[in-house]
Amino acid sequence: MKDTFPTGILDLKNLDLTQKLDRSNYKLQMKKLKERIRIATLYAKQTRRSIVFVFEGWDAAGKGGAIRRLTEEIDPTLYTVHSIAAPTSEEKLRHYLWRFWNRIPKQGFVGIFDRSWYGRVLVERIEGFATEVEWKRSFGEIVDFEKQLIHGGTIVIKFWLHIDSEEQLKRFDYRKNDPLKRWKLTEEDYRNRDKWGKYEVAANEMFVKTDHPDAPWVLVPANDKYFARCFVLTQAVNFLEDKLNIPKKFK
Repeated sequence: MKDTFPTGILDLKNLDLTQKLDRSNYKLQMKKLKERIRIATLYAKQTRRSIVFVFEGWDAAGKGGAIRRLTEEIDPTLYTVHSIAAPTSEEKLRHYLWRFWNRIPKQGFVGIFDRSWYGRVLVERIEGFATEVEWKRSFGEIVDFEKQLIHGGTIVIKFWLHIDSEEQLKRFDYRKNDPLKRWKLTEEDYRNRDKWGKYEVAANEMFVKTDHPDAPWVLVPANDKYFARCFVLTQAVNFLEDKLNIPKKFK
């Protein structure tokens, strides 16, 4: 697996979903990556740099699994995972970014968003919860929001986990037949498959209009879970080490 940060791949059709990683290499790489993540987050705490990870992607693409591996070696007092659902009645009375401002981590801490403010230009766009004027305006609002975070010292990186439609259906069927995972599956998940093309168009437009060097989108080939998890951690730690400029003596 490349140990460099990807740039310029901003179309889901460009991703090679055939990439795989065998279990032995996966375990070996993950051990090293988790230690680097642990050191990076400890150094961020020492230097009072906040970190924001954003995870978006298809249903059943493996966001939860990637987040669990990302956090396994981080000091549990340093991070919070925010699983974002539909806004509450109170949140609907305010600007859509208000509920996210309230979840931004304080200096030295890590905020992980399982779904995020990008719902405005994805589900709210496709399902009609935001008007065309509102969601089109949101591209600029979101970029400004992230730039404010960055100017305040926060490190922001965004992941989209991508699988193909056939892999998603296979994972849905697996969940449906597993009593311990059946709760993850809803009728809405199946209905959203009918709008796959619309979501793909919306996602690609989102990448183009909201990718910027200090808060980049990383598109993750995720048909193979082992490959996807290592890819996420590799890009995350490379970006953190670059932004934090960790001295060798700290490592």
